[in-house]
Amino acid sequence: MRDQHQDLLATNALGRAFYSPLIGDGGRTPNLARFQFLDPASRDFYPDWEAFAAMCVAIMRAEAGRDPHDRALQDLVGELSTRSETFRALWGAHDVRTHGSGTKRFHHPLVGELTLAYEELAVTAEPGQVFMIYTAEPGSPSAERLRLLVSWSADQHPAVPQR
Repeated sequence: MRDQHQDLLATNALGRAFYSPLIGDGGRTPNLARFQFLDPASRDFYPDWEAFAAMCVAIMRAEAGRDPHDRALQDLVGELSTRSETFRALWGAHDVRTHGSGTKRFHHPLVGELTLAYEELAVTAEPGQVFMIYTAEPGSPSAERLRLLVSWSADQHPAVPQR
């Protein structure tokens, strides 16, 4: 789940494993836009980096239009504008869009190339919050790689025994 500021609010175990390059050590709330524009690892994680960058900014533009007085979003835009020339140029283009659904490619450092279908579902009770759902084609190499990621995640974070 992410919010209108591109903060990653909640994930399941597979989501934590999938987004491990973004989540890092867990010291700060993971932010998709900061990762996209300020972390060089994003260029490896997103093989189609330019498309992801444009999509990220267009989604942020849509959120800014929905609530132009959102101080946290204004601060994030200011931070990214001063630290990323690419963000500044994309923000200046004034493209607006919602995320919706489609297919994305990722390159995970542990399991490699993943091609995933995605859909975002708006949380109507909390404007700006969306559930992000990713799925792999059954039987595909991406599905097998997700199974490997689930296995790795279980090894990293074993279940707490019940008493």
